[in-house]
Amino acid sequence: MIDYRLLSALAAVIEQRGFEKAAQKLHLTQSAISQRIRQLENQMGQPVLQRSTPPRPTDLGIRLNNHYQQVRQLEAGLGLGNDAIPRDLVVRLTVNADSLATWLAQALAASHLRDEVTFDLVVEDQDVGLSRMRRGEVMACLCAEGSPVNGGKSIFLGNFRYRALASPDFIARYRLHEDLLQGLQHAPCLIFNSDDQLQHRFLQQVGIGTPTRVHFCPSSEGFIQMAQAGLGYGMMPELQAESLIKEGLLGDIQPDYYLDVPLYWHYWQTESPVMRHLREGVIDTARRFLRN
Repeated sequence: MIDYRLLSALAAVIEQRGFEKAAQKLHLTQSAISQRIRQLENQMGQPVLQRSTPPRPTDLGIRLNNHYQQVRQLEAGLGLGNDAIPRDLVVRLTVNADSLATWLAQALAASHLRDEVTFDLVVEDQDVGLSRMRRGEVMACLCAEGSPVNGGKSIFLGNFRYRALASPDFIARYRLHEDLLQGLQHAPCLIFNSDDQLQHRFLQQVGIGTPTRVHFCPSSEGFIQMAQAGLGYGMMPELQAESLIKEGLLGDIQPDYYLDVPLYWHYWQTESPVMRHLREGVIDTARRFLRN
């Protein structure tokens, strides 16, 4: 049985980014905080914090802190405390960068939790984000995988549409509208990170294996700007690029082509009122922005 006094010490050190401030928050001495962390590590048989400046949680520390925050949410849902939602509650989520750059902020605001909790967003590609939930590191996950993890549920939110885009100058320079296959053999491709397979899927569908020249850009906004500057082509969210397409700053390299990526919201079966409000806000907002 985990001693939740020890978990509260861990959470305070992570939140306050140090032992001294954690001690002040919990009205304890710094020595008492250090002793509780050592007790927790002895109980777990491995470190829960990296003794860096500031201290950083280990993988186990992340999972324990996530568990502690979930327990606090469930207790708050019982209505036994003075406050319905603890003011220092942390909600850790895995999300994809393109949703974060387009519609997700409105979904978080729609949950009416913005003044009640602290959101800790972990950005992962939509094809791999569920691994964080499998390891127990997050409370919910927004990703392209539909099958829920053990102890979890998932709900389909809608399709996120991508289009193969580049600047008009880039399209003309590589003659993509004249001979697409020949042009793509030489044209540089923009890729978000090593997990991003959208460009590969596009190239396979048009008859090319893998991109021969690439630029890695792990930023949704930077990705669009690099395309506008003529540095490469790539798969970009229609939601994000729609105004630039209308202005003629970006164009389809293959007219009428698009790729719809399904998005799912994953949550634990034991769901607190906080997470239920969040899920409802996400679902309502997704209906307005995503395609069926």
